[in-house]
Amino acid sequence: MSTPHAGSEHLIILPDREVAEELAEELREEGFAQVRVLREAARTEEDDEDHEWAVYVLDTRLPDASGGGAYEGLRERFIEVAREHEGWYDEPGDHRPPIPDPDER
Repeated sequence: MSTPHAGSEHLIILPDREVAEELAEELREEGFAQVRVLREAARTEEDDEDHEWAVYVLDTRLPDASGGGAYEGLRERFIEVAREHEGWYDEPGDHRPPIPDPDER
């Protein structure tokens, strides 16, 4: 197994467990070997009882975060998938700001 590097870990945070599990299965079918569904605790005090579902993807096949087009395409795809399902995308270890929502530009 390859060592994780910047840009190899991805989290797609979704509000619905079923959607997260379906997405994880789709990604596995596409060839992503390391995909897990995790339960994420809410990040605010007001939402103490709420939990989100994260699809964790570890993919070391692409170069690191500065690797160019293929990496950026994957990042943009995960951002769009998260938005489609009223979630968000988080990338551990990536210090760049997230890609803004086109509706907010």
